[in-house]
Amino acid sequence: MKKLLSVFLIALFAVANAQESKETANRFFYELTFKPKKDSTKVDKVITILDITDKNRSIYQDYTIIAQDSILKVEIEAMQKAGVMKDLSKSIRQPKISARIYKFYPSMKVQYVDKIASGFTPSNIGYNEEPKFNWNILTDKQKIGAYNTQKATTEFGGRKWTAWFSTDLPFPDGPYKFSGLPGLIVKIEDDAKDYSWVLQGNKKVKDYSEYSYVENLMQAKGGKVNELTREKFEKTYNDFKKDPFATVRPMMTQEMLSKSIPGMDGTIGDMMKKQEKQYKDFFNANDNPIEKVEVADKKKK
Repeated sequence: MKKLLSVFLIALFAVANAQESKETANRFFYELTFKPKKDSTKVDKVITILDITDKNRSIYQDYTIIAQDSILKVEIEAMQKAGVMKDLSKSIRQPKISARIYKFYPSMKVQYVDKIASGFTPSNIGYNEEPKFNWNILTDKQKIGAYNTQKATTEFGGRKWTAWFSTDLPFPDGPYKFSGLPGLIVKIEDDAKDYSWVLQGNKKVKDYSEYSYVENLMQAKGGKVNELTREKFEKTYNDFKKDPFATVRPMMTQEMLSKSIPGMDGTIGDMMKKQEKQYKDFFNANDNPIEKVEVADKKKK
C-alpha cells in the first residue's frame, strides 16, 4: 500500500528543487478492477501504469498522483510566487494502490518499495525477490482491444491466474510482479476475479521521471532504499499501519502541536490527527491482498 501524500509534508518541502530524469519510457496503462474487502461484493477500479524504460528496468505504480501533475504544479507554483501556503488536501486525489514495483532486465528480479514515516520525512523500505512463474502456455487465442493475444496460466501468491499476452508487444513483462511470457501481458486475472488488469493503451514518455511533480518537490525520490528481508519488511510495515506516527510523536512537544500552520485551518496537532485518520482509513479499506499466501507459510513449503 502506498503512502498518503501529506499536506503537512508538502508545506515543509515545497521549496525543494526537482531534478528531471533524462530517461525515456514506454508507458502502458492498465485498468485494475479489484475487490478490496474479503467479505464484500464491492469492487473498485484504478488506473495503474507500467513504465518500461530505456535503462533496462520497468516501474509499476498507481497513476493517480502522476495524473494530477499539471493541476498541482499550477497550484504550488502560485503558492511559491505569492509566498502563502494553501490547503491542497481537497485538491489531491489519494492513490489506492501500494508501493512501486521495479523489475530489472533481463533477470526480471523484483524490488518492492514502499514508504513509511521516519521522523518528519518519508523513508524508503523494500525487499528483493525473484518470483518464479511456471507459465503453462496454451493454444487459445483471442483479440483484446487492438491486440492479438494468447492464453497462459500460472499459480502465484496463493491464487490461480489466467493471462493473455501479445507477441506484438515484445516485452516479457506485465502489471504488478508478473513477467516471463514471450510478450507483454494484456490481461490477467485470478480465478476468483478479485484482481483483474486489462491494458487500455500506451504512449512514449520523453524526459521520463518515475516520480510526480509533488513527489519531486518533497524529495520523495531522495534517500536510499532500506533493503529488508521479506519477513522484516512485512513486520515493519504492519507496525507502521498500526501506529503511523510512532516515530513522530516523541519529537512533538505540546508547544509544537499547538502552533498554527500558515494558510491552513487548525494547528499542527490538528493536521497530525487528520493525517493519522487518513492513514488508518486507507489501511482499513483493504484486507484482501494480491498475494494471499503468508511469508511464513511459504517458508514451510
